[in-house]
Amino acid sequence: MDRLRFGPAGVPISAKGPSTEDGILRCSELKLDCMEMEFTHGVQMKEPAALAMSPVGLKQDVILTAHGPYFINLNAKETVKRTASRERILQTARIAKLCGAWSVVFHAAFMMGMPVNQVQATVKREMNVIMETLENEKNDIYVRPETMGKPTQWGTLDQILELNREWPKVMPVVDFAHIHAYHNGKFNTYKEFCSLLDKIEKALGKKGLKEMHIHISGIEYGPKGEKRHLFLKESDFNYKDLLRALKDYEVCGCIINESPNLEVDAALMKKLYADL
Repeated sequence: MDRLRFGPAGVPISAKGPSTEDGILRCSELKLDCMEMEFTHGVQMKEPAALAMSPVGLKQDVILTAHGPYFINLNAKETVKRTASRERILQTARIAKLCGAWSVVFHAAFMMGMPVNQVQATVKREMNVIMETLENEKNDIYVRPETMGKPTQWGTLDQILELNREWPKVMPVVDFAHIHAYHNGKFNTYKEFCSLLDKIEKALGKKGLKEMHIHISGIEYGPKGEKRHLFLKESDFNYKDLLRALKDYEVCGCIINESPNLEVDAALMKKLYADL
């Protein structure tokens, strides 16, 4: 990654059509330079279509990432559900790689009322199978669990960073809005954002800051964590201080906007960042 890039979670609302190619072209027109392909309801893209995306993204200088299906729980009690969850992650990684994508993100697991150490061990075991499979297939795409917004979900920053010890290509998608919601309003100041970046650098080295995959949105939350995504300006999330922290730490990678207005807030953040 040569810089910090900004783009939407999905095809921009103002794109001419709903295809990935339409999304890439519209991002380029808007001077946005990354886009997340949303496979949240299943990986429907076929191999020929995926192979056609790589040259489009390269030509337009729009880096692609991919979001895996929502129907994933690596801590499911039923073996069949864990197996299906692994396969959904693998499907996402395979198609994303054909698209020329840089990174895939997914919601990894639910706590299911179990002790943290037990869930951590289960997720690690399932991730070992996933990464061994991708390694055998010579697929070196980043595979990234996302930091989650509710205590009922597995996926704190510390939990995800632990997985990197064995698999360098397993790194977090740091959703700063989720972290803010998870902690019911904390992690919303420049100093607190810097503390998270310090933690990432300590665990992953400089590469952890130079290869970041970030999610940002406005967010509504309560005592039980995340409720829903909001426009940035309708939320108390302190995105301006976050951008300043990212600038000061010389972070590179992709910032994906998950606010409902997609390209609007992505463009807003890109401008604010450029003006710092």
